[in-house]
Amino acid sequence: MRFVYGRQDMSTLARAQENCYLFANGLGGYTALSAAFSMSRGDHGLLVAARTAPNDRVNLVARLSESLTCGKQKTFLSTQKFADGRRAENGYRHLSSLTVDDTPRWVYDVRGVRVTREVAIAREQNAVAVLYTIENRTATACTLQVRPCLLGFEKGHAPLQPWDISMDGQRITTNGHAVYVTTSGTLAREAPRFEQNFYMHDAPDGRPPKGLTGSVCSIRTLVPGGETQTLAIVLADHDRAPSADAIIAAQKQHMQALRDACPLRDPVAQHLVCAADAYIARRESTGGKTILAGYPFFGDWGRDTMIALTGCTLSTNRYDDAKSILRTFLQYEKDGLVPNMFPEGNQAPYYNTVDAALLLINVVYLYVQRSGDRAFLQEALPVMERIIAAYQRGTHHGIYMDADGLICAGQGLDQVTWMDVRIGDILPTPRHGKPVEINAYWYSALMIMTELTGDAAYAALARQVKESFLSAFWMEDKHCLKDVISGTAADGQIRCNQVWAVTMPFTMLSPQQERSVVDTVYAHLYTPCGLRTLSPEDKQYHGIYRGEQYLRDMAYHQGTAWVFPLGAYYLAYLKVHGRTKAAARAVREMLQPMEAALREGCIGQLPEIYDGDAPSFSRGCFAQAWSVGEILRVYDELEAIERS
Repeated sequence: MRFVYGRQDMSTLARAQENCYLFANGLGGYTALSAAFSMSRGDHGLLVAARTAPNDRVNLVARLSESLTCGKQKTFLSTQKFADGRRAENGYRHLSSLTVDDTPRWVYDVRGVRVTREVAIAREQNAVAVLYTIENRTATACTLQVRPCLLGFEKGHAPLQPWDISMDGQRITTNGHAVYVTTSGTLAREAPRFEQNFYMHDAPDGRPPKGLTGSVCSIRTLVPGGETQTLAIVLADHDRAPSADAIIAAQKQHMQALRDACPLRDPVAQHLVCAADAYIARRESTGGKTILAGYPFFGDWGRDTMIALTGCTLSTNRYDDAKSILRTFLQYEKDGLVPNMFPEGNQAPYYNTVDAALLLINVVYLYVQRSGDRAFLQEALPVMERIIAAYQRGTHHGIYMDADGLICAGQGLDQVTWMDVRIGDILPTPRHGKPVEINAYWYSALMIMTELTGDAAYAALARQVKESFLSAFWMEDKHCLKDVISGTAADGQIRCNQVWAVTMPFTMLSPQQERSVVDTVYAHLYTPCGLRTLSPEDKQYHGIYRGEQYLRDMAYHQGTAWVFPLGAYYLAYLKVHGRTKAAARAVREMLQPMEAALREGCIGQLPEIYDGDAPSFSRGCFAQAWSVGEILRVYDELEAIERS
């Protein structure tokens, strides 16, 4: 897909900075700036490098300050608002168009001179290319000057005090990190200077609203009247980076190869195949692949990986990557759990999740079904058996099987389901007890183990779980499932978690009960952007997600609409309507707003969350793996139905 934005989309600085682009390098590094080519967030950067893949990331090159001088007239092409009283760079006023497909390309028209900027990031290298084409249609020479604005700090850090920055030849040292500059223009060293940026999207959320960037050089090229020239710049953390032309060509070839390898033909699905690639990264500690949960905030989380993997790899025919990712988490199994999070840097993984290990069993099953890789099944089965045994006897974080066969989870201040916010001693969404989706995963895992091993003990336990589940969770008066069995008022809340009791490979509800769940979820929780996490009729409902951290956390799972459960809803809708072509047409119609979502926020990506109330604005991570993966699963299912 191609996304085109014109001057009418950027009528003010705020509108020009509403959206951003994102391209990743397969290591956890990325390039992401606003549509106006500015930093509107502290996590934005022209080159955010992964020192140790995928989570140890440093923002090396924050942005570029660009000016075009024609005669005595100097005009900024770059855009940036500053927090130190300096006049903003307002290049967006001269921006004629931004086109984003396999690369982002900006076109500026300034008094007879057209400047085009194209950006790409090198595959599995910390290197970014910027290629300018300057078409001077006037009779007077013009000069394009580009000044790299650098950081050299951990991603998201907003320094307020100047730091050591120096230059020797083509090597810049900034806060101890090296940046190498290769260019076809004239590179000139300058005295260090610092600017204090204002971050429009961070200020309302209580994140640092300002931070310094430093520069120590500029790059110039002179274009005589009537001529067209190019200016190539490559910025990297090493001195062996490819040329700008090679980096750009490789990015386009990579995207085309992803589309060619994928069986999905729908244009939106093909685009999401490329979007999904941004999350698949190498993990240096294992030498294998992993999935980053979201940009710009998250690393590789076990729960997110297990949810995103099916769509991001199986629906896209990336079976080798799927197996590599599964091996990463199989390798880290401990006491029946797999990591919930691999933190930034070199810290030990956190295992505070009840769902990731059960979902691992589900994903291994789906992988073997689609790939036919029975050899990998034999490799994974011992870990899968350890997971089941650990849940039966009990493991960390209050995870254990009760006498009725259902799984209990959570203790103290531990939050071990995906609704896991904790604010000091406050649990906004306490789900200690028997969460509905965890027991749906548990039943499906037991049935999978029954099928794979033929062990009658798994089958007997699955029968007990089904009987207990139907007795404990079904609410006849509300025509849906309880959210949790805890003996509190939270049990009867209408939440989106029940939808997974309809969509797992093996399920427990009757067809009529499944239909009732889908209808109830639609009535209370459905929005075209995502499923609300709580019914608006509930007194604890929060429909807007914004403000300082405390206010955001209180709304995070209390009404905020999440994109990824919407995928399960559409799959559930198709199931209860018999997977007919008529049902597929209905889902395609409901999916149409996804095309609008791809234009808003991070261009070509799907975000983490939206407000539960209308009008809906994207919030949280501007690009989220499980959002993309779950919607890809829907397109995969639609095409399977339509082919049949």
